[in-house]
Amino acid sequence: MLDLAWPAVSPQAIESFFSLTLGFGVAGLCATGYGVFADQPPSFRLLEVGPAAARFASIPLLMFAAPFIIMRNTLRGRRIEGRRAEFVMVATVIAGLWSLMSGTVVVMALQALLNS
Repeated sequence: MLDLAWPAVSPQAIESFFSLTLGFGVAGLCATGYGVFADQPPSFRLLEVGPAAARFASIPLLMFAAPFIIMRNTLRGRRIEGRRAEFVMVATVIAGLWSLMSGTVVVMALQALLNS
């Protein structure tokens, strides 16, 4: 008889998956919220235009919205320009790692709020 039991998943793997999904969720929330208020989607060009104070203020937004922006630009580039699948794969890995890092920051901030 075959044993079809699922392998055990470590708590660290679950926390990493939670951070990854929370990072993508926060990225989408930040990007969509910016788009609602600014009537244009966020872009990395925010660092190049406007007064110095506005460029400096856009850094926190871009730090958390970057996975969404990277994936949006990658998928649009694939559809419109016909970019190669390898480029899409590399961009997806970069966006995933960025999402994991920003999601970890969000999880740590939530833990600090709940523990205080």
